[in-house]
Amino acid sequence: MTASPTPGAARSDAPLIVLEHVSKRYGSGDVAVDALKDINLTIGHGELVVVLGPSGSGKTTLLNLIGGIEAVTSGRLTVNGRDLVGLSANELTTYRRETVGFVFQFFNLVPTLTAMENVQLIAELEPGDAATESRQALSAVGLEERMDHFPGALSGGQQQRVAIARAMVKTPPLLLADEPTGSLDLEMGRQVLALLRAAVDGGRTVVLVTHNGAIARMADRVVHVGSGSLVGDERVANPLPAREVTW
Repeated sequence: MTASPTPGAARSDAPLIVLEHVSKRYGSGDVAVDALKDINLTIGHGELVVVLGPSGSGKTTLLNLIGGIEAVTSGRLTVNGRDLVGLSANELTTYRRETVGFVFQFFNLVPTLTAMENVQLIAELEPGDAATESRQALSAVGLEERMDHFPGALSGGQQQRVAIARAMVKTPPLLLADEPTGSLDLEMGRQVLALLRAAVDGGRTVVLVTHNGAIARMADRVVHVGSGSLVGDERVANPLPAREVTW
């Protein structure tokens, strides 16, 4: 019998994410809402994929399914060779901890903890030197001198960089970003996008959900979602550097 892949292990010989006829329904009967309908999508290792669509199109639901935050209603969803359908709550927790880093629009930092402590919360979930790993993660996002500051003393862009350091501290193969520049000005947004591109250049896969079409110009690939369906999937021939993206 073949052993199941370790959730955090690299599988460069196979796609990282595979959705086969995936649907997500909320409610039942006359009040049922089909947030996603029969989605087929494959995402490889080391891709920056932008999921583009208007509010209510289903793009955040798609991200939540891939992240193991919500369960599919029907279909098959595998990440890093592991089928997420039917996993127990404990198994999903392990999956999220080992395989996925989350970056949200509003940072979700603990306001009573310093930048260092916010990152260390995640670093301490697994074996290793949590303090050293946290310092290295914050250094990687350019916050060496702000580690002991509380979120309230940081700019929006700095808070988002702490959130990225927290997402990356355990080097997950997959980063999921939901409108990560939505509350930032252009310059801060470019800094965040540059960090996500650097993560891809380092071998990670980034799936970034946005309604901002300008961000799609720096992607390797753009997936268009509308009314719960996949309505487009295109490669970007010459992705822009993050510093050239404007909106």
